[in-house]
Amino acid sequence: MEEREGEVRWDGLCSRDAATRAAALDTIGQAVLRRSETVAPVAAVPPTRAADGLPVPAARDGLSEVLARLLMLSKRCPFPDVREKSEEILGEVQELGIRIPRPLGHGPSRFIPEKETIQVGNEDTMMHALFADTFATLGRLDNVTLVMVFHPQYLESFLKTQHYLLQMDGPLPLHYRHYIGIMAAARHQCSYLVNLHVNDFLHVGGDPKWLNGLENAPQKLQNLGELNKMLAHRPWLITKEHIEQLLKTEENSWSLAELIHAVVLLTHYHSLASFTFGCGISPEIDCEGGHTFRPPSVSSYCICDITNGYHGVDEIHASPTGSIPSTESVCEVEALMEKMKQLQECRDEEEASQEEMATRFEREKRESMFVCSSEDEESAPSRDVSRHFEDTSYGYKDFSRHGMHVPTFRVQDYSWEDHGYSLVNRLYPDVGQLLDEKFHIAYNLTYNTMAMHKDVDTSMLRRAIWNYIHCMFGIRYDDYDYGEINQLLDRSFKVYIKTVVCTPEKTTKRMYDSFWRQFEHSEKVHVNLLLVEARMQAELLYALRAITRYMT
Repeated sequence: MEEREGEVRWDGLCSRDAATRAAALDTIGQAVLRRSETVAPVAAVPPTRAADGLPVPAARDGLSEVLARLLMLSKRCPFPDVREKSEEILGEVQELGIRIPRPLGHGPSRFIPEKETIQVGNEDTMMHALFADTFATLGRLDNVTLVMVFHPQYLESFLKTQHYLLQMDGPLPLHYRHYIGIMAAARHQCSYLVNLHVNDFLHVGGDPKWLNGLENAPQKLQNLGELNKMLAHRPWLITKEHIEQLLKTEENSWSLAELIHAVVLLTHYHSLASFTFGCGISPEIDCEGGHTFRPPSVSSYCICDITNGYHGVDEIHASPTGSIPSTESVCEVEALMEKMKQLQECRDEEEASQEEMATRFEREKRESMFVCSSEDEESAPSRDVSRHFEDTSYGYKDFSRHGMHVPTFRVQDYSWEDHGYSLVNRLYPDVGQLLDEKFHIAYNLTYNTMAMHKDVDTSMLRRAIWNYIHCMFGIRYDDYDYGEINQLLDRSFKVYIKTVVCTPEKTTKRMYDSFWRQFEHSEKVHVNLLLVEARMQAELLYALRAITRYMT
């Protein structure tokens, strides 16, 4: 492709070689300044109109996107030379009388104060290596990474798996992989992930027409829509007939290997949408909603910021209990630890019968249907997101409501370890191993702490969270006493879990703040890792069982 004069090329910035990066930065600086000189300076908006909500003219001819990218690099690149040079270029553009962007909001999460996240440029040597690897692979340090990095061991496994799914050899072409990511994220109205994968889809040569709506994509991808919506909202309804329909549609049929790849991608992005909403991930700095060309107003934010989701640092990060730990929330931690101790003692003294265990599971499954938030309202997805999927009214429904009965899924009959793992590995080599490692890290991850307490065995609590999520999907472990769930998870925590897992787009900061009020943000992110992996495994179990039944 012929390079146009003044075109900005970003090649070379991800290199680990400083000389290569320096040459790339010089080329970028020259291209940006050439383009800037052809753009008429933007007049300053009178102070009286800075907050009137009207659109502000910014740099034209695509320069605004270039400047937003430079802003992102100046804040989020792990290489100091790139950060400094990006700032320098922005300064030179500003001297030409062109308004430059500034970030909207504070930090990678709307729920976690920026000062409590790891700042790019202040990371230790091990973290820097991880950041550099991520930047070299993705071309950015995205906000999901900057929140997940509270738990580096998990992040490394997550990034390795995602890289394999999207970029390494596999049954599906690259543009299909990103389009499936868009389809999956759109089911939960997750514009954050949709926007990232729209860019990636175009970058790997995807047809822009497909982005006008699912009906413009190949019929083969359209056929995946039914499986996408059931996996996202009601995976217990998937049968071998649904699998047969995809594999035996003559002209547009899927191979088994392609279908496994697609199923893993769909479940990956459904669960990643849960993480995105559950941790309040902010828009990327260079994406829509992540920056503004308006100057800061006197009060540090204006009405246009509010419409973009920025409500000011004090309001966004105000703690519901204030900055001083309340007696109530401290007691909450002590009470939880005492319950764990009592349950352990009961376990040692007596074990419930199989009949009683089954009854407790059914009771917990039934009660989980009635866990809902007072903020639970139906909201119509925006056209920008909903065009990527069909049947916008199809959403999560509790599986036993309205007299509908779905048999309990017994892990003893079909499990990830004994069945799903080998099926995935056989049809999509190495992915079973990557997923298995990620599930184990999330399930077993512990620092032996609870809030301010150290040397605590948290295995009972982690198992209760994991099994409660699977219980909501009808999945039962015969050897688990479901009576423990009600002892360890209070109502506000159950509301948060169910919302993040089943209807993540309805998650609010109030829900995030209202559970485990004295715990660290890193511990709440840890909870989200459990939610992500338990949800993904639940969806996979239903899909893989249906594929196994089709094959036998």
